[in-house]
Amino acid sequence: MNKFISNNPEESKKFAQDFAEKILTEKRSKKGALVLALMGDLGSGKTTFTQAFAEVLGVREKIKSPTFIIFRKHEIPARSARAQLWRARQKSKFKYFYHFDVYRIHSEKEILNLGWEEIIKNQADIVLVEWADKIEKILPKNCVKIMFKHLKGDKREITIS
Repeated sequence: MNKFISNNPEESKKFAQDFAEKILTEKRSKKGALVLALMGDLGSGKTTFTQAFAEVLGVREKIKSPTFIIFRKHEIPARSARAQLWRARQKSKFKYFYHFDVYRIHSEKEILNLGWEEIIKNQADIVLVEWADKIEKILPKNCVKIMFKHLKGDKREITIS
């Protein structure tokens, strides 16, 4: 378990960027997508983390929570301004970034009907789920769980397990 205290949004963004760079360069098993399960209260930093993470991937579109449409699919560009990350991406072969926001769903079945199982089986996918505690029963066992806790003011506690 890894715990980080952020004093402001800039520190949270930096943490997310460092985490993304680390995870892109790690060796991983060939079993399915890389799934990041973000959990925490409203305003605890999940979307800020997501935006910074996607920026490192080189996603060009503006990242906003897909609360009403449930998910957005973004292509991870083959080339990025960061040559080091380009080499890491080539090794990992990630092609798509899926951003799920399941805040408004009522059952896991709604997510399953959107092709969830196919998405998480594809090792070329990175899947980030905001409000993941709502679909905990269908998350892969090897997902990375990231808890966000709102402390005083702009302070946040981010715990990775």
